[in-house]
Amino acid sequence: MKEFIISAEAFCDMDPAYMQQQHVNLMGAVYALSDDEYQENTPNCLDPKTFYDRLRKGEMPRTSQVSVEQARASFEEIVRSGKDVLHISFSSALSGTCQSCTIAANDVMERYPDSKVLVVDSLSASMGHGLLVEYALRLKAAGKTIEETAALVTQNRLKFCHYFTVDDLNHLHRGGRVSKVSAVVVGMLGIKPILNVNEEGKLIPFAKVRGRKQSLLALVENMKKKYHNDLDLPVFISHGDAPEDANFVADQIREHFGIQDIRIGTIGPVIGAHAGPGTVALFFIGKDRSI
Repeated sequence: MKEFIISAEAFCDMDPAYMQQQHVNLMGAVYALSDDEYQENTPNCLDPKTFYDRLRKGEMPRTSQVSVEQARASFEEIVRSGKDVLHISFSSALSGTCQSCTIAANDVMERYPDSKVLVVDSLSASMGHGLLVEYALRLKAAGKTIEETAALVTQNRLKFCHYFTVDDLNHLHRGGRVSKVSAVVVGMLGIKPILNVNEEGKLIPFAKVRGRKQSLLALVENMKKKYHNDLDLPVFISHGDAPEDANFVADQIREHFGIQDIRIGTIGPVIGAHAGPGTVALFFIGKDRSI
C-alpha cells in the first residue's frame, strides 16, 4: 500500500508543532495588516498576541485564499517524494480555497498519473476543521487506505459540531457574515450572538444571549443537546486571545460531561481576521449539525 500524507490549510488552527510531529502538510494563506504582509505557518507569521492587539487598536486585516499555484507546488513536492496526498480543505462555503486545491490536485495528477491527490471539503472551520484532520490521522494510524480515509471523513464530517460566540460582530460584518444593522444593535445592547457552522459549511448566527458569561455557558448548553461521541475523539476549543474564557468553557465541560481530553488552541490570523478578538469556539462530535 502506497504511503500517503494528510494535508490541510494552516487555518485549521492546529498547533504547528503537533502537525509537524504527525507529518501533516500545512499550507498557510497570506494576510495583511496595514501595509505589512504575512503568511501563516512561516517565520513571517505574527504571534497571536501581537496580531490581536493590533486588531484591538483598530488595524484592518485583509486575507486571501490559498492560490492554485501555492496548492499545486505543495502537492507536487509530496508526490515527487513518492507519496500520495489526502488534502482536507477549509469549508468551500466560506472560501474559494477548496476549489483552488481541487484544481491543483487535478493538475498534479495529470502530470503524475501514478499518484493520487484527493481533496475532501471539510465543510468546517478553525479547530472544527482541525478535529476532522485529527480524525483522519487516527484512521490512517489504524491502517486505513487513502480512499478509505477520504470516504470515512466525507461520511462523518457533519457530525463535527461547531459553536462560536464572538465579542464584537463588527469583524463578521466586515467579512460579509452579518449586516451592519445587526452589528450595531447587538453591540449597543450588550447582546452576544451564538453562531454555528451548518450542514452546508456556512457560518450562521442562530441565537443571542445577554452578557459574556451567558454566551460561554450557551456553548456548553448546545453541546448538551448534541453531544454523541461515537467516533471517540477529543473536544477542541479555540479562542481569539481569550484564554481565560476558553478555560472557563473547558471547566464547564469537565463538570457536566466528565470529559478530560479537551484541547485548547488559538484562532490563527486568517480566521481571527473575520471573527475578531474575544471569539471562543467549541468543537465536538455530535449527532448532527441541525439547530
